[in-house]
Amino acid sequence: MPFEDSSPVLRAEGLTKRYGRRAALTDCDLTIPRGRIVGLVGPNGAGKSTLLQLACGLIEPSSGRLSVLGSRPASNAAHLARVGFVAQETPVYATFSVADHLRMGARLNPSWDQALAERRVAEVGLNPAQKAGRLSGGQRAQLALTIAASKRPELLIFDEPAAALDPLARDGFLRNLLESVADLGASAVLSSHLLGDVERVCDYLVVLCGSRVQVAGEVRDLLASHHRLVAARGQLDRLPAGVELVHLENLHRQSRAVVRTEAWPSEPPWTIEPVTLEELVLAYLARAARQGSTAATSTAAASAAIGEGLR
Repeated sequence: MPFEDSSPVLRAEGLTKRYGRRAALTDCDLTIPRGRIVGLVGPNGAGKSTLLQLACGLIEPSSGRLSVLGSRPASNAAHLARVGFVAQETPVYATFSVADHLRMGARLNPSWDQALAERRVAEVGLNPAQKAGRLSGGQRAQLALTIAASKRPELLIFDEPAAALDPLARDGFLRNLLESVADLGASAVLSSHLLGDVERVCDYLVVLCGSRVQVAGEVRDLLASHHRLVAARGQLDRLPAGVELVHLENLHRQSRAVVRTEAWPSEPPWTIEPVTLEELVLAYLARAARQGSTAATSTAAASAAIGEGLR
């Protein structure tokens, strides 16, 4: 059964995390409702792992506020038990057997479900006596998922857990991820750069790029409000009020744009087509990269002007 709570699974307000002079997250506002499987996507260095580590309480924000399941992350032992985390390397203890991992999980987690753990181990074909160091990458990922799910958490967090798996192992991991979330009635956040995986399992999307949230929302609603426009070159340079340009591409004789709008003029001078999830994500990443490039150019020009004035 789903967990009954009206608070968002995650709420960030002005969330910022800096490592020295480098900003991993900058002034992020984000609210994720409960009961969703969230796809967190963005390029390497976008701040995805930083956001997930903040949500788990592994690191502290530089400024701003973050609540997870209505409380400060890792505020106490009870809150830690409500969150299951599978890191990118799906860490397990090489010298421990599968059964050792389950015994350790039972000792460390007051809500541990041994029957669930043993059932999942059997379903994915893990040998309880096998040392974790001798498991394949896919088997280690399944063991890490089993440990996280057997805590019976309200929130499961996955930081690119399937990135290094072969297609067959990744397929098995994603199927079991969906089954675990459904069995627990939990929410989940899956960070991934594999858009096919996100499209397959996620119903909520967060695009993170340049240390900022670019867009967030229900996948169904985002796809309904975004469109691809196709017209003769130059006809998309000026769009009517209420149509937000996300990304424009001028080709040899044709212009294409990804836009966001809820309503259209009665006779638009272009063809309107649906967008794919991949197109939507890439359009926001391209816009963020363009804005970052513009900001960097402006900063460089300002620095040069200041330098000239000091001479």
